[in-house]
Amino acid sequence: MVRQLLKGNVAFAEAALRYGLEAYFGYPITPQSEALEHLAGRMVQEDRVFLQAESEVAAINMVYGAASAGVRVMTSTSGPGLALMAEGLSYIAGSEVPVVVVNMMRGGPGLGNIQPSQADYFFMTKTAGHGDFHPIVLAPASIQELIDMVGLAFELAETYRTLVIIAGDGSLGQMMEPAELPPMQPLRSADPAWAVRGAAGRDPNVVTSLFLGAEKLEALNLRLQAKLMNIRRREPRAVEVATEDADVLLVAYGTAGRICVSALREARRHGLRVGLLRPQTLWPYPEGRLSELTGRVSGVLVVEMSAGQMLEDVQRVVQGRVPVRFYGRMGGVFPMADEILHEIELLAGEALPAEQPALPGGRQ
Repeated sequence: MVRQLLKGNVAFAEAALRYGLEAYFGYPITPQSEALEHLAGRMVQEDRVFLQAESEVAAINMVYGAASAGVRVMTSTSGPGLALMAEGLSYIAGSEVPVVVVNMMRGGPGLGNIQPSQADYFFMTKTAGHGDFHPIVLAPASIQELIDMVGLAFELAETYRTLVIIAGDGSLGQMMEPAELPPMQPLRSADPAWAVRGAAGRDPNVVTSLFLGAEKLEALNLRLQAKLMNIRRREPRAVEVATEDADVLLVAYGTAGRICVSALREARRHGLRVGLLRPQTLWPYPEGRLSELTGRVSGVLVVEMSAGQMLEDVQRVVQGRVPVRFYGRMGGVFPMADEILHEIELLAGEALPAEQPALPGGRQ
């Protein structure tokens, strides 16, 4: 494989095609529209299905239909578009069909702006639609990781017959950096046994999320919960930096986690023993590893490009055993390395009350 200078949106779109994407349905929304533009040409070149739908509502229902037929399918969007897809995402979860969605987060709420944000965390991890379910949520921090997670997303979606969301942000979609694309892989030669592809010579398959009887719907939910427990046990992922001797633990994901590496290096240069836990799965959250590390540090600093959404998961795991401090920026503003360093110094130098957050965009 050859390293190329790639833009994030183009990289994940081309990676999806090379990982065997058979159909893409989407609607343009900044900051991920380059993915749609790229696939509009490439999918036609490879004799695969591409359709720009009339809305995100239409797009996700087209995805749902293709997934029900056993097709490797995906869409991509940003926060306002993901909100419009919520009903379809819930249908997909209830029908147990494999679907991949890329969400390049932008500032909100409302139309907000097109700047990077991480404020869709609650929406993605706490269900992404009505009912009792969780999608698997992957969180890349570089273009190479974004490329690799596209392949992982298809694998997980099809292994568990579930919805997988790749949680990027506007900066990851727009930045360019060297990365390697996978080789072109052949399309799958066999349809999944459960797919709705005609029933000649066999009993028909039924793909639905409609169960009018309470007992039947409860049975579905019990099966889904058992699947989610299995995913929660087997699939948490995280990257660690300098956690072996850390006294202060940074917890951040995606772009914020990437910025934290710079703050960590500067803190180490000043003699502060700082480590980083960067979750690669936001659901299932790597709570086991976070709990282990909490027992070895004197404090935790959570950094996000939001008002503190992942913070709640960290607090739930830490359970007040050590102080938890928060630093966040909103509306598309990046937390800068020197600001994070200041928060590290406060946490390392003061006996702060447990779970006392800094004001988002400011300092305690």
